[in-house]
Amino acid sequence: MGVMRRREFLALGALTALSASRRGRSAAARSASAAARVVIVGGGFAGSACALRLRRLSPQLDVSLIDPDDPYLTCPMSDAVVVEERRLSAISAPRSGLAHAGVRVVRDRAVGIDAAQQRITLQSGGSIGYDKAVIAPGIRFIFGTPAGYDEAATGQMPHAWQAGAQTQLLAAQLRAMADGDTLAISVPKGLMRCPPGPYARAGMLADWLRRHRRRTKVLIFDSNNHFPRQDVFSAAWQELYPGMIEWIAPADGGSVERVDVYTRTLYSSSGAHRVALANIIPPQAPGQLAVDAGLASDHGWCPVHAATFESQLVADVHVIGDACIAGDMPKAASAAASQARHCATAIAAALEGRPVPAPDLDSVCYSLVAPRAAFAIRGKFALVDGEIRQVAAAAESAADRTPSAQRAREAGEWYQELRAQCFGH
Repeated sequence: MGVMRRREFLALGALTALSASRRGRSAAARSASAAARVVIVGGGFAGSACALRLRRLSPQLDVSLIDPDDPYLTCPMSDAVVVEERRLSAISAPRSGLAHAGVRVVRDRAVGIDAAQQRITLQSGGSIGYDKAVIAPGIRFIFGTPAGYDEAATGQMPHAWQAGAQTQLLAAQLRAMADGDTLAISVPKGLMRCPPGPYARAGMLADWLRRHRRRTKVLIFDSNNHFPRQDVFSAAWQELYPGMIEWIAPADGGSVERVDVYTRTLYSSSGAHRVALANIIPPQAPGQLAVDAGLASDHGWCPVHAATFESQLVADVHVIGDACIAGDMPKAASAAASQARHCATAIAAALEGRPVPAPDLDSVCYSLVAPRAAFAIRGKFALVDGEIRQVAAAAESAADRTPSAQRAREAGEWYQELRAQCFGH
């Protein structure tokens, strides 16, 4: 072997130093990641899925999830509880899967975020510090629209747009209907959780009524001029429940302007409509914490950087699920879970000093028009010019658009798989 020249020696020294520097930076990133605290507020599909993914991606992270409810009651499949196809326990997701994965579950309510001190205040009086926070507050209802529909009115006219007591109330009122009565569903204008949900609910309720109260009518008072998969829903209603479901557009008096809770009367431009059961779904906005913490914009929802779901308004705080503005993605459980997985990936990459991969997002919603007839709505989304845009229908086929028993079976399988992904069981 020849003698190493001075130039070669210096070059080798530079390479050695560069390698050591890189190892040092990598070690520092790993050390920072190991010490990092990620606090997640909200334990629905979005928050729970994010917590689980973070633990799987970076087991060294200190991950806490704050939510007062255990178990969590899922809105998906809650209509099956209303029509006696499932029990309430079947849509109950306990927190044990999160705890088993190493997530610290804090049964409390977050009431404030101090972004300067990076601390989240709890209703109990304590606080938890964070390096990264993920806020998944879900929705809140804007009461007073229609006029007369306040929070107290939900005890007479259930919305059942959050599972639990409202689900049980709607079920009880359905069973109390007499043959020949009228049931009304009021759909709000604007962005809402599960946009196809009211129309799937109409089919599920109609199926129960067809079997138990054959002469009953279902009226859908809609504040929107059209709704998702209107052609598929309309054709299914006509085939399964001919003459039973009537959809009322805004021009025909579909926008309910006022309600009289005690007489169960709905008022619209077409007059007064007295019904036996009124399912009033109010307009929606992000959970109150998002507003109080300055995460919501003037138009109501929470703007985020599409590549990471970090808030555009508050640094080191990410917003996922129904509360965020996610471009073309629907406000739905599967979309929330997809956002959660990417958000976790982005946080883990940032804490470890790695580039954040491009988002690869998707959603699938199964709409049951009867307990054993469903169709699927699929979407695939990517970052396009800095925004989340739908790029394909995720292998949607003609079969997806045709309600069938096969899709209904898939809906049950999808629900169980989604629960496992988000809650660990």
